[in-house]
Parts: sequence; C-alpha cells; structure tokens
Amino acid sequence: MHIIFVVGRVLLVLIFIISGAEKLLDISGTAAMIDKVVTVPAALSGFATQLRDMSGLSVSQLLAILAGTVELVGGLLIAFNIGTRGAAFVLVLFTIAATLLFHDFWNMTGSARADNMVHFMKNITALGGLFVFVVLGSRPPVHEEQV
Repeated sequence: MHIIFVVGRVLLVLIFIISGAEKLLDISGTAAMIDKVVTVPAALSGFATQLRDMSGLSVSQLLAILAGTVELVGGLLIAFNIGTRGAAFVLVLFTIAATLLFHDFWNMTGSARADNMVHFMKNITALGGLFVFVVLGSRPPVHEEQV
C-alpha cells in the first residue's frame, strides 16, 4: 500500500481517535454537553427509564459512552484498515448527527457562531474524507499505470 495513502488514512481519523478517547475519559463532562442539546422524546421515556434502571447511568451518560466508543473504535478500525468501509459509514452517520446537533452555527451569534462555523466546516471536510473510504474501502486508489 502506498505510504502516503496510509499516512492520509491515519491523519484523517486521528481527530476521531483523540476525541473518542477524551469523551471516554470524561463521561460526566461529555454527558453535560449532551444534556444541553439532546432531549429524550416522550415516546421513549419508558425505555430511557429502563436503561437508567438497568445500567445505573443516565441517558446522557450512556450516549457519551456510545459517542466515545463509536469515535475511538471507528477511528482505530480505519487507521488499521480493518472493516474500513463499514467503520467509515458509521463515522459518517455519527459526524452528520454531531455536526447538526452541536455545531448549528446558524442558530448562534457572535463568537459562538464563528467558532461553531469553523467546527461545522471541519466536520464537513472530515465527511469528505470519510466518504472516500466508504467508496474505496480498504483498497488504495489505482494508479494510471496499473489500469
């Protein structure tokens, strides 16, 4: 495999690996961020209560664990070229949801708007790279002389 392709693969997912690890190392902080933007719909409140009773954790804590795990494991799978297409697809879905929920700059003003617009654009850029891996999977692009 071409070394530049490997380096690009690792650099693309490094943000997911680091972010996922940070979320898992600070479940309460991540849960607090989630609490600000995610509300359990009334139709799912019974299920949320069952989850809380079974695990002893709030829904936001469970979502924090899920988010950290998706980012960390998905990033590592792509970095090590294991299940690349599937991992990239899961990270695409995660990134779209996180971007729309947490970086909705169009609903903000001032420095929060500017800061979140940068995060939004960073996530859009990451989506572009992830879409490449959804298409390519674990194989590198073909060189013209190989065609």
